[in-house]
Amino acid sequence: MDTQDKRFALLIDGDNIGSKYIQDIINELTKEGVITYKRIYGDWTKPDLAKWKEVLLEHSITPVQQYAYTTGKNATDSAMIIDAMDILYAGKVDGFCLASSDSDFTRLAVRLREAGMVVIGMGLQHTPQSFVAACSMFKYIEVISNENDGQLKTKKQGNVKTGSPKPASAAKPEQKTALVLDEKEQKTVDYIRNAIDEKSEDDGWMLVSLLGSMLQKAFTDFDPRNFGEKKLVDLLKKWGFETKAFQDPNNKANPSGNIIYVRNKTK
Repeated sequence: MDTQDKRFALLIDGDNIGSKYIQDIINELTKEGVITYKRIYGDWTKPDLAKWKEVLLEHSITPVQQYAYTTGKNATDSAMIIDAMDILYAGKVDGFCLASSDSDFTRLAVRLREAGMVVIGMGLQHTPQSFVAACSMFKYIEVISNENDGQLKTKKQGNVKTGSPKPASAAKPEQKTALVLDEKEQKTVDYIRNAIDEKSEDDGWMLVSLLGSMLQKAFTDFDPRNFGEKKLVDLLKKWGFETKAFQDPNNKANPSGNIIYVRNKTK
């Protein structure tokens, strides 16, 4: 089945996700397939959800009322979990998007994946790792939002820091600046190096598309945008890996497109 033919159920935890992110969530999910269910859960008698009411009609999202029967207990989670299982057994979708930063949905994500569903999680950057790891892939909403606003976020750690350009007359010979990686970046770089060593051809080159697939399986929240780049190949270059591209005339689907390879930097 083509990616664009995959059917997704979008289930939003209204108590946990702000209405300002809805367009970013929908835009990102439509890259993966068609959204056939759009539901949001919350206690609509609460003033906190007033902003959501303004965008529900615009995006054709069905609100599901769930009263908070007991103080301190999140009844919204239960309603969303029950609906997810009903949709699963109806057999009309290929995957789910769970929009929440709540670790309470970890078991739901695991159960849906056990049933063969693609589970895309979307939440804020403080989302617990347990929920992130339980999804097939996880996308951080702030990163998506910043990109859509034309403000791709650059992390304070892990990027080469350079000063303002100097006038040509005062220019000095270019010097290479050593990369300083944070813990998450270093872990990813180490994985890439090992993957290339294990999966590359005899000449050391490996398909970037294969590497990207491996990274997504190893790190469910892997996304080049999390590290300040839109494309994986640009991220690989920034991290010091060698890349090359050539046209494959045998690729009937995209005869003019380039096939890109990567290898560990040779000494």
